[in-house]
Amino acid sequence: MAEKWRKFRLGSALVMRQTPCRITRQKATTPHVALNKATGGCRNEVLKATGGLSSSEGDRSLVALAGQRTELRSRLEWAVIRAIYDGLPDFQVRRLEGMGFGPFLRLEELAPDVALIQALKERWDPECHAFLFPWGHMVPTLEDVVRITGLRVDGQAVTGTTYMSYQEPVERLLELEVRGERSSLVQRTVLQASLGVTSARRQTGEGQAEHMERMTDDARAAMAEEEGEAADRDLRRFLTLVIGKLILGTRGDPDLSSVGNYAWGAALLAYLFDSLGTSSRVTGVAGFFPLLQVWAYYHLPSLGRGVARQRGAVPLLQRWRFCHDERSLRRQVTMIHDAMDTIPFGHPWVERGRPYFGRDIWLHYYNTVVLLHHQLVARTLGLHQAVVEFPTRQRSWERPGRSFRGIQQVTDWTVRVREQLDDWERQGKEVVSEAAGDEDYYRVYARRYGAQ
Repeated sequence: MAEKWRKFRLGSALVMRQTPCRITRQKATTPHVALNKATGGCRNEVLKATGGLSSSEGDRSLVALAGQRTELRSRLEWAVIRAIYDGLPDFQVRRLEGMGFGPFLRLEELAPDVALIQALKERWDPECHAFLFPWGHMVPTLEDVVRITGLRVDGQAVTGTTYMSYQEPVERLLELEVRGERSSLVQRTVLQASLGVTSARRQTGEGQAEHMERMTDDARAAMAEEEGEAADRDLRRFLTLVIGKLILGTRGDPDLSSVGNYAWGAALLAYLFDSLGTSSRVTGVAGFFPLLQVWAYYHLPSLGRGVARQRGAVPLLQRWRFCHDERSLRRQVTMIHDAMDTIPFGHPWVERGRPYFGRDIWLHYYNTVVLLHHQLVARTLGLHQAVVEFPTRQRSWERPGRSFRGIQQVTDWTVRVREQLDDWERQGKEVVSEAAGDEDYYRVYARRYGAQ
């Protein structure tokens, strides 16, 4: 059994088999809509704060976070969050460990590989939520998420009720001023300053190590040193920054002890799938781009984009660094496309997520629900690829387009998408390949995507 598992584990060799079709740039669109976009055309980085994370009893309603798009060119946020994390007192670190965020928060910064992300984005099919390559479909899975990031993928779905305004709970629980009742936005810089980091930019003559040490010292001096209400407020603010900026734009829970019960890794994947459907002309992707970057380094090593830095390190994101390329972005993207066209762990977070591996399953983050087509990665696991029927593009709970601004009505998504939530709670449907060969799959694939 152990030998069989190692054969099918993440990183199994791909069967590079050419099909009659050649994939070119995709003009991708998506019916999904991201949660609570900033209003008024504001280009400043903003973060919608949670009214959740409180130890008080009473209102148990789930409250949403609206996260900011992760700019691939920006390396500031990762450094700030890591500096604040390093400045937390030991009891707060232990609480985050208990919530399952420890491995994720200890990750080293990964320089963005903009060309690789853009090239992958141009190969994304928003209808089936998978990448299109000459040899067939590929898609990041829940197993990829847990092995690469260390975030848990087991537990409760990240969903609940969304509201028109979160001003009152945000001001009450985060104790920060909210400007604009409908948007309920708290600027990222204000949130960082509340945790001690008033200036996240390097000072003249300051090196990276000195910069990090200064921010860590400032955060340590600003946060409560003992358990109590002030410490709970600090942790709520920090989790708002982490979840909204690095993981996704989503929600919180009224009880700090319950935060670790949610499948944040699954929500991260749903958010990433949704954001990949934006126009391929936009350089960048909302969500945690390092997941996609390391996924490509691991599964498509012939591209030569990543360099091993810590062999044997886990989560897998620790193993890689970006191999810098001086060529123009468009030239790099073209070369990556050309290359694409020609070419065991025992850690607790992996073991807990194992029941969700190898399954077709609906992924949730509030008003976005997307299907993880595990059938589309059967061949990367050493199995024959069966013909796959795709669902229709438009579904009853989706809104037609991404231009929607703000929440228009109170919506309880645990009721609206009950069927898909039941699917998550049943841990989806196990994928077993009954195909005797790949010929039927290749034939349908070429017929469907040959023109692209």
